[in-house]
Amino acid sequence: MIVVTGAAGFIPSCLVSRLNQANFNHIVVVDNFSVAKKENNLKGKKIKEFVDRDNFFDWLDKNYEEVEFIFHLGARTDTTEFNKDVFDMLNLNYSKKVWNSCCEYQIPLVYASSAATYGSGTLGYDDEEALIPMLQPLNPYGDSKNDFDKWALEQTAKPFFWAGLKFFNVYGPNEYHKGRMASVIFHTYNQIKEKGSMTLFRSHNPKYADGEQMRDFVYVKDVVDVCMFLMHHRKNSGIYNLGSGKARTFMALALNTFDAMGVTPDIDFMDTPLSIRDNYQYFTEANMSKLRSIGYDKPFYTLEEGVKDYVQNYLIPGKYY
Repeated sequence: MIVVTGAAGFIPSCLVSRLNQANFNHIVVVDNFSVAKKENNLKGKKIKEFVDRDNFFDWLDKNYEEVEFIFHLGARTDTTEFNKDVFDMLNLNYSKKVWNSCCEYQIPLVYASSAATYGSGTLGYDDEEALIPMLQPLNPYGDSKNDFDKWALEQTAKPFFWAGLKFFNVYGPNEYHKGRMASVIFHTYNQIKEKGSMTLFRSHNPKYADGEQMRDFVYVKDVVDVCMFLMHHRKNSGIYNLGSGKARTFMALALNTFDAMGVTPDIDFMDTPLSIRDNYQYFTEANMSKLRSIGYDKPFYTLEEGVKDYVQNYLIPGKYY
């Protein structure tokens, strides 16, 4: 039996599908299941039980002997939310309870951290754990993820295997419900479909031309493959970057989306909104050597491969993974 929290969401629902592909069918999904637009993310998947997130710890106290692994991927991920109390409750304190339960019941754990912990990137994007207390995220979401990473590293009681994954810019199927927090590829596809053109943020940094801002875009199929690897690996506990390891420009992303749709590129620019301009990241790139050093040797999707698969096999036909 494998538990996936946040299971109706983007990355966790893809993980449930990947687990099913590997014949893991005793999946317990944990979430707040009141959001109707997330329902299709789990439709048709082999699931043993649905557990409301508020009831999860009572459920675990009764069923822990059957649980083989917990993927704690549920979180409030809105980077524009500034109510710290929301993040303390859902991201920090809930995660502490998951951790402590995994310690008590000796259940291995993989949890979601975030590249938002790196803030402006002044200390780089190296998942060296000694750097984590020095990181300065740019918003309460990043703070909540970094606060939990710091807390986890300070604990003397730890699950016998655990890993925190710093997700970079994940994109792919099952993000239809995410609204403005969906990936840039999702928004690019919809803009092109609606208007035949795409508007990118103008650069306000003299080091970067318009559209040349760079991110580490990682395809969700790679993310869930890494989760599967760690579930079987169960050693080398720690905090790991999870990106593609290769920064690419927003211009490249847009051009690849036009190409996958068979549409002639038409790109213009708008000023980055003042509300996010001061905290805007111009470059992120995951150093992936730590994950590689413990034996993960599968190649990651290139941006070209990932965008083409996502657009042609999911977005155009409106399919889920």
